Amino acid sequence: MSEEGLFSEVEEFPNDRAQERYDGLLGIDAIKSHLVAEARVLLDPAIVEEWSRKAHGKVIFAVNEVKDRTPLVVLAGDVGSGKTELAETVGNPIANELAVPVYMYSLSLSARGHGAVGEMTTLLTKAFEQVREHAQAGRSREGNLRHGTILLIDEADALAQSRELAQMHHEDRAGVNALIRGINGIRRDRLPVLTIMCTNRVDAIDPAVRRRAAAVLEFKRPDDDHRQQLLRRSFADATITDEDIAEVARLTGPIGERAYGCSYSDLRQRFIPTAVLQAMNEQVPITGQALIALAESFKPTRPFDAELGQSE
Repeated sequence: MSEEGLFSEVEEFPNDRAQERYDGLLGIDAIKSHLVAEARVLLDPAIVEEWSRKAHGKVIFAVNEVKDRTPLVVLAGDVGSGKTELAETVGNPIANELAVPVYMYSLSLSARGHGAVGEMTTLLTKAFEQVREHAQAGRSREGNLRHGTILLIDEADALAQSRELAQMHHEDRAGVNALIRGINGIRRDRLPVLTIMCTNRVDAIDPAVRRRAAAVLEFKRPDDDHRQQLLRRSFADATITDEDIAEVARLTGPIGERAYGCSYSDLRQRFIPTAVLQAMNEQVPITGQALIALAESFKPTRPFDAELGQSE
């Protein structure tokens, strides 16, 4: 964590570990491609200008609309759907596409403070100042991109909750205002900084923040095909039959009165490790029969209930 406790992590891309994690995100290829495409242009608008000159012989007016957007993307969706994993690793393909280093600053929830008057506003202002200071050297004097910066705000509804809520504390309102000022400042000064917000409750994000977003990308739980892909890749060396994989995928999806299936994190962080540990403890190979038995008793995480503000 940084000296002021504002950032839980600062990571440089590209790096092999991030690429491995990014490649492991299955079933969201369209979202991955969309996010990388948005990030390239938001960090380096010269890309779209160059395309316009080649395609139209000049920079057409529509390009200005693309360049004028706020460099903010919101990743929204159910718990365990891969939002944070993608946000934490997307800097790798972005760095490779742009052929420059990309640095990710992960905002710590401690930046919210402890409720003291003016504390959250002060902490958020300091956080944006640090990111801005780093990003100042992101372009050469000629305007060429030298490095990009990602500001990651996970659980964004904790910092950017709607100011329309009647019960919202004055300090929280001031914090949202500080957040908007910081994002606006990055846009105004054309700094090569992309802010990525992750949330389980996109409707709880302040409307002014949502309106500024260049894109809001929504995540869903894996369907039957995507569960099969993940399971087949994980157990490829365990000689599990395709029929058994298909049955495990069916059992870990919506079934009976349960209208929801496993999230990606349910499978990657709970189901697959449990299968490995069970076989290891019994000192036996992993079998299709064992996976099916585990799937029959496995309970997926309930979807996030936005109305209640918690998982059911």
